[in-house]
Amino acid sequence: MGEASAVGDIVFSYGTLQQRGVQLEVFGRAPDGEPDLLPGYTVDYLEVLDTRGRGSARVSVQPVVRPTGSLGDKVTGLAYALTPAEVDAADEYESPLYRRVPARLSSGRTAWVYVSA
Repeated sequence: MGEASAVGDIVFSYGTLQQRGVQLEVFGRAPDGEPDLLPGYTVDYLEVLDTRGRGSARVSVQPVVRPTGSLGDKVTGLAYALTPAEVDAADEYESPLYRRVPARLSSGRTAWVYVSA
């Protein structure tokens, strides 16, 4: 996931990276996000063994987007302008179930999106 950021350093979040506590843990700050939509994708939910928290591992339900090819499908989320180091930190935070890909948002911006691996 550490490829050069040809799309800039905008990350589209539809899940836990929107949570203030997660942002403070991952980025050391709570960045402001701008509402946006991710067309041509839908959200699925996976049960995963989450070992990122303090203490023992637990099973949690995590959202994951997948492309559908239908522009009628849209995922609601927030677009965050991050530093390259923060994008790297987001890569480390996301589990191996995700991979980062560029995608065009409804606003016309291109952003990194974590999709199903």
